[in-house]
Amino acid sequence: MKILIAEDEESLVKVFREKFEREKFTVEFVMSGDLILASAKKFMPDIILLDIILPKKTGLVVLKEIKSEAELKHIPVIMISNLDGDEQIKESIKLGAIDYIVKSQHPINEVVEKVNNAVAHIK
Repeated sequence: MKILIAEDEESLVKVFREKFEREKFTVEFVMSGDLILASAKKFMPDIILLDIILPKKTGLVVLKEIKSEAELKHIPVIMISNLDGDEQIKESIKLGAIDYIVKSQHPINEVVEKVNNAVAHIK
């Protein structure tokens, strides 16, 4: 399984890489919102973990772009953020995200479990 992770916090990038590789995922990282679409088209992940706050372009803008691209719109997207406001959560789900994870409220193992559950449905 392939996962594309859009995250700009380097410490989290390292932890995500270690955890997802241990789960046998092929991992690709993007640290800037403006690079996600091109990376997704090239890598064609099975799932995308997308931070809301990214340099250059927000995760919500990118989510809207992903869901409007014919070759990408089928890919499940889970939003991750430190923002826990209802507005961001509702907007994410409305735009097509399958889940919204508040980083400070979910240990990394829960994030991995949610991703595993999501990809289990697409295998």
